[in-house]
Amino acid sequence: MAPQGGKMLIREQKSNRKAQSRVLDLPEFNVVIFAYMLNFIWEFWQVPFFGDMATAAHWEAIKFCTRATAGDVGIMLVAFWIVSIAVKSRTWVRNPGPRNVVGFVSVGVVITILFEWLATNVLDRWVYAESMPTLPILGTGLIPLVQWVLIPPLVLWFVRRQLT
Repeated sequence: MAPQGGKMLIREQKSNRKAQSRVLDLPEFNVVIFAYMLNFIWEFWQVPFFGDMATAAHWEAIKFCTRATAGDVGIMLVAFWIVSIAVKSRTWVRNPGPRNVVGFVSVGVVITILFEWLATNVLDRWVYAESMPTLPILGTGLIPLVQWVLIPPLVLWFVRRQLT
């Protein structure tokens, strides 16, 4: 017969596992995890397209890319929540239809165009290298836009696989 303390410990462990499982099953948690992993890689790949990044001190470049990734994750969460509000369900990500995917990607593209314009034209947060192709009129970098066309569908694919 197990001592009373042992039974309480087992119940507490089961309760902790249930709480962890609830967190792991949150669509937002999965969006954050997969958005972070994919965008972090992208941020480093696009370093040559930003002025002074290729020659920046290693640690400074890592910090810059990490902050950019955090911003990407924030954009991805906003896009997720906007689609969730539009379809009145946070579980749309378990079986996203074409309209959901287009909405998710579109929100990210619009926010990215706005942020890139602000960062390069108003706030002087960064500059594009000569190698960065840009959109006419707005001057937004094409590489950050491609990021928001390619990565969000991949995030949705990973999240769907994780949650179903």
